[in-house]
Amino acid sequence: MASMVGAAVVRKEDPALLTGRGRFVDDIQLPGTVHMAYVRSVQAHARITGIDTSAARDMPGVLGVWTAADLPGLPHTRSIPGMERPCLASDTVRFVGEPLAVVVAVDRYVAADAAAAVVVDHDALPVLATIEQAMADGAAPIVPGQRSNVVMDQPMTEDDAEAELAAAPHRTSLRIRNQRLAAVPIEPNGCLANWDTTGLTLYATVQAPHPIRNELATMFGLPQHETRVVAPDVGGGFGAKASFYPEFILTAELSRRLCRPVKYVETRSENLVSMTHGRAQLQDVEVGFDDDGRVLAMRLAIVQDCGAWPDATGAGLPTLTVFMSGGCYKIAKIAASFKSVATNTTPIGAYRGAGRPEAAFLIERVMDVVADELGRDPLEVRRANFIQPDEMPFATQWPGIVYDESDFPRLLDTLLENLDYEVLRREAEERRADLSRPLLGIGFSTFVEMGGFGPTPLFEQFGYLGGWESSTVRMNSDGTVVVSVGTSPHGQGHETAFAQIAADALGGIPMERITVRHGDTHTVQEGIGTMGSRAIPVCGPAVMRSSDKVRRKLLQIAAHMLEANEDDIVQDGESFAVRGTPGTEVTLADVALTAYKPHKCPDGMEIGLQAMDCYEPTNLSYPSGAHACVVEVDRATGKVDILRYVAVDDCGTVINPLTARGQVEGGVAQGIAQALLEEVGYDPEGQPVTSSLIDYAVPGAPDLPDMETHHVEVKTSFNPLGAKGLGESGATAAPQAVVNAVVDALSHLGVRTIDMPLTPFKVWTAMNDGRAADGVSPGVAAPQADAGASPPEGMPEPPEGGRDEDWKVTP
Repeated sequence: MASMVGAAVVRKEDPALLTGRGRFVDDIQLPGTVHMAYVRSVQAHARITGIDTSAARDMPGVLGVWTAADLPGLPHTRSIPGMERPCLASDTVRFVGEPLAVVVAVDRYVAADAAAAVVVDHDALPVLATIEQAMADGAAPIVPGQRSNVVMDQPMTEDDAEAELAAAPHRTSLRIRNQRLAAVPIEPNGCLANWDTTGLTLYATVQAPHPIRNELATMFGLPQHETRVVAPDVGGGFGAKASFYPEFILTAELSRRLCRPVKYVETRSENLVSMTHGRAQLQDVEVGFDDDGRVLAMRLAIVQDCGAWPDATGAGLPTLTVFMSGGCYKIAKIAASFKSVATNTTPIGAYRGAGRPEAAFLIERVMDVVADELGRDPLEVRRANFIQPDEMPFATQWPGIVYDESDFPRLLDTLLENLDYEVLRREAEERRADLSRPLLGIGFSTFVEMGGFGPTPLFEQFGYLGGWESSTVRMNSDGTVVVSVGTSPHGQGHETAFAQIAADALGGIPMERITVRHGDTHTVQEGIGTMGSRAIPVCGPAVMRSSDKVRRKLLQIAAHMLEANEDDIVQDGESFAVRGTPGTEVTLADVALTAYKPHKCPDGMEIGLQAMDCYEPTNLSYPSGAHACVVEVDRATGKVDILRYVAVDDCGTVINPLTARGQVEGGVAQGIAQALLEEVGYDPEGQPVTSSLIDYAVPGAPDLPDMETHHVEVKTSFNPLGAKGLGESGATAAPQAVVNAVVDALSHLGVRTIDMPLTPFKVWTAMNDGRAADGVSPGVAAPQADAGASPPEGMPEPPEGGRDEDWKVTP
């Protein structure tokens, strides 16, 4: 019988979602529901001197307006101890978009109008919109009770590797800026709270309903069985929906006070300033290497922008960057430290990859810079540094960070089998000589990242109950199966993947007979949630093992019914027979029905068919891959077009090739967007300049190439399924593949690096300067072109006598 694991199966979830029958938070209509709207700060940093709510309270349809003063004792959201964020600003606002009052009305339109009628008086305070401003001498602390804006200062090694760097035959340095990004899930944040006589129910767009349930129960002094959190269909998350938001507390408290369900759904503009942002990391790197390009030592200093309130998932992101900073290379010594810094901006949290894409970008840029310094091919330098297959599992210098099995050279070889590298190199040289043609560049990314987040000692550090995951498998008396899992998907296809795993583990029953339930803390036992590419490597084994327990009981009952030894029973999908005895068989439906008839079962057997399993992984898993990007650069405008993108990934066991392809392509799309398009921007006063999708450039279909995806399956020994995870690999691999390609195309002009996003203006400036352009952002001077150079056609001239920052060119 063919295995379902590895089969290309169309997703079970899609018919409902594609025909408008999904059930998202805003689709849930409870009787008597009222609507909440925020009054948000329009100042980045100011002292509140007064809030006049009278006009809003008097509007028809308004049930109430509340400020922090009206809600004494309201719990704060979780964060680093001592830095917890209040749900509503009381005396000071610290970023544009911070809530300072809430309105509840009979519908969302009245609530929005009333929120606009609230008058806020304030005195402006100095704005620290960049990490440079926040770390300057004399900068006042943004977070109350802190002595400075450096909220974490963490050396990760005992020494600075200066001796090793000094002894290296070659030494170089570079500064890397991973820009601030917005998650932009297709569904913004939303929740619906109903506090009635049975307790609190919260429907919310979250990635981890059980941890939210546990926190709300603690905050409100409720037992967990009286606190229910439901994540229905969730339209994307990308890590940002793993954070805890003030509306979870506020809607619950206001529902308790009003004795009515309270709903909040943010607008897209609210989402772009209130949902946690990602990345926003500055890295200073020094590297020592030999004549063959072998990296002998590296020193890394990271500054992480935390935003105004350090998020529990955000402030420690540099830890993961440091752990993965060596990539798939054997580097004898890495010295590292990081600072996390508060600024008057939206808080930073997890975003697809969460610290690991920053590490992959760093080390892959290092490899290309080393190759450039030595005049060697970047692939030669990578091969000189690869960890070899016979060295796996490979213990890095970081305690507990042990890479599982992979084959990095083979991944690169497979990539080159699907890429005419030598032909492309010749074409690139020909184009350089032909001024009528666009420049051509080829960029590579050979990476390893961290997935399968799970070992409890690690996950406890991020505030989770544990690192295990749970599955309960119940077979009904008609042979249908319900699998209840502790993960909660937001687009990953868990209902399909877990049904495939269960179908195999139950002996090959049709997956159409299997239903997967998730996201409801009242119907699913316990769970940790979906983040860190952990669903398949951590929950998958739990589904496999709980299904296997049910199957073993099926075999026992079938043996009893057929009056045979259990070892002689063979299963063929939905039938059981005695080996070597034709014509003796019972159906799965017969066996399942018998399980609920104790007088027909073996003596002492428990009634029914149900088993639970909690799988605790022994280690993280480490997906890896080799990606290549081919670009052409327009000489006249600096516009970058991607001609080819080829991805080879090792995620261990591939559960479903169709969903695996979707995961890779979606991640690569986000990585390309980071490389070329996306950046959250603020002006010098801390005002966001990308608070709509007119200004924040998410990719469209014309921006993305056809992606060629391939897999090399090297199973991990760290879990029984052999799977490593795949959800974040594309976003981890793609940015540096694109940037390396563009820098390669411009390398003959002396361009060594360009900060993301590589907008046409930046690229054109770099070409005309003969050097890399710095990013145009608040606090950073705009790049200057050579005096004799003219802007490309279609670009405006800067105003005579004006400042560079007075004019902008968008991609």
